[in-house]
Amino acid sequence: MPIKIGRYPLVAAMFLCLAAAVWPQTGVTPAAPLPTSAQIVQEMTRHNQLRAEKLKHYSAVRRYQVDYKGFGANFGAKMEVAVNYDAPAAKSFRIMSTSGSKLLIDKVLKRLIETEKQATGEQSATALTTDNYSFQMEGTEALGGRPAYILSVTPLTQNKLLYRGKIWVDAADFAVAKIEAQPAKNPSMWIARTEIRHTYAKTGAFWLPEQNRSESKVRIGGTAVLTIDYGTYQVDPSAAPPVAGN
Repeated sequence: MPIKIGRYPLVAAMFLCLAAAVWPQTGVTPAAPLPTSAQIVQEMTRHNQLRAEKLKHYSAVRRYQVDYKGFGANFGAKMEVAVNYDAPAAKSFRIMSTSGSKLLIDKVLKRLIETEKQATGEQSATALTTDNYSFQMEGTEALGGRPAYILSVTPLTQNKLLYRGKIWVDAADFAVAKIEAQPAKNPSMWIARTEIRHTYAKTGAFWLPEQNRSESKVRIGGTAVLTIDYGTYQVDPSAAPPVAGN
């Protein structure tokens, strides 16, 4: 008596599984093994150098905001800043407007700008390289619809401009797409712990900062949240994209 497949879906599935097991597997390419952390970092360094050589200029308007909540009091501050970058390491800041707590503007937001100026002049000491960090492969994840490698990073020195945590590296462009970390060195005796989440977005051929959110627990009580929105970049139109395949 013939078996009516339509009435026996489990039997049909069983036969399909058996057929798949015995038929030759032609045209099937095994998944490529994941690269090691050393290989990813090597490619990341090479691609970063290529992009840095191509990026000549950009401008953007950033929006800084800091809010403190604690002891029944809430106060904050905002600052809008025009930023211009010129290769290889010249960055200028022009404060366009401020509002809110003068203390937070002077002691937090303006100091952020001074810290970034310092970091711009010390790129080799703060770069995401094997000179400054150790790396370990943690896995993969889709990020914004694009595959990314996840690496844990550990600073080799207690530099206040370095951090420890995880980075997400875009698998196609070998560019950092996201960071979740803590500072390698506590930036202030008043801070108990700081959690940082930093994202990048692709503008043309270049991966540039998109947003930074840092949440700090204050030792005397309360929480301070800093947010930086990096705005829309105007990139030098003469900047050519990195060579395809590099």
